[in-house]
Amino acid sequence: MKTAVAPLAHEVPPAAADDVLTELQEIYIEKGTPAFMRTVLALFSGGFATFALLYCVQPMMPLLSHEYSINAAQSSLILSVATGMLAFGLLITGPISDRVGRKPVMVAALFAAALCTIASSMMPSWHGVLIMRALIGLSLSGLAAVAMTYLSEEIHPQHIGLAMGLYIGGNAIGGMSGRLITGVLIDFVSWHTAMMVIGGLALIAAAVFWKILPESRNFRSRSLHPRSLLDGFTMHFRDAGLPLLFLEAFVLMGAFVTLFNYIGYRLLAEPYHMDQVFVGLLSVVYLSGIYSSAKIGSLADKLGRRKVLWATIALMFAGLALTMFTPLPLVIIGMLIFTFGFFGAHSVASSWIGRRALKAKGQASSLYLFSYYAGSSIAGTAGGVFWHLAGWNGIGLFIGALLLVALLVALKLAKLPPLGGGEKV
Repeated sequence: MKTAVAPLAHEVPPAAADDVLTELQEIYIEKGTPAFMRTVLALFSGGFATFALLYCVQPMMPLLSHEYSINAAQSSLILSVATGMLAFGLLITGPISDRVGRKPVMVAALFAAALCTIASSMMPSWHGVLIMRALIGLSLSGLAAVAMTYLSEEIHPQHIGLAMGLYIGGNAIGGMSGRLITGVLIDFVSWHTAMMVIGGLALIAAAVFWKILPESRNFRSRSLHPRSLLDGFTMHFRDAGLPLLFLEAFVLMGAFVTLFNYIGYRLLAEPYHMDQVFVGLLSVVYLSGIYSSAKIGSLADKLGRRKVLWATIALMFAGLALTMFTPLPLVIIGMLIFTFGFFGAHSVASSWIGRRALKAKGQASSLYLFSYYAGSSIAGTAGGVFWHLAGWNGIGLFIGALLLVALLVALKLAKLPPLGGGEKV
């Protein structure tokens, strides 16, 4: 049986070097091949659907506050319950994929989430909407937990940063498109109709994903015995780097979601008094994240993740600082820089998980993404308290504190010695 782990360069006799290269090409998906393009397009499509379904509700929050007579923190629950249940589901779906396979779990997850989104548009009450949003989050955990693991198993290690960056670029486009479509539509049609449109688009994305994603070649089934699962989690938390990456995911995503949860409230109020359509159009700042996720992911492959991660967080700090000024052009530029830095940082940190975790990769990805979406759920709602207490200055203080923790963690990660076999940069 072939193994997906190549011997170290100094262990390969010169005469056997060509044989090792051939074996790698037979096992891994190489950049520039049709399989690489199919994989990237499929995961791009899956990432698009995931983030469109999750974040299409963000522009609706001020409208929901008015319609259901609830405050900003309560309105944020429409996003927080989804990300909270997604985080919980990650602890289940990751290990399930270690047993039954990557693709079946991801396909089922996308179709279930799309159908639940369509159902949510028909709910007659606020509590009914929240229940469906919780089911959407639980469903999407099946793709979020497994996509990173699939890439780390199937893509050649030299190209994993690029592939992960392109996948996260799909996330950025999905987040942008979901916000943009609903942000514009709800000025002309009901939010129920807007949700139905997003659900229909997600069904199409799910079908594309199902048809073109290559089957796993390097997947090895693992036992679902509770003891083996506990051993895997224990192993990851004993590692010097993985718990730091889990913490990084929590604070980075918490900062990002907090900014976009409450920027709409700021821009709809004085001194801006912007129309809902224009607030929705500001989602185009995600274009900077689409570019940075692939560009910085590729840069990390060349320069090393230790040298790149802290710099992207510094960019987020700079972007946050610009949003604290009143002139609208500075606020928009700040949002662009903040988004650029966030998606770059997430691309670097998430690809680092697959290189750092030498065993039970599905569990490692699940723990990273559990932290990621827990940050979205907890910090995204907690930010509402700071908004009500001190407006945008309170939001800036809260996000700044999260970014300070992220920067300190990144600097500590930069000092860790690399693992000999799997994680070299």
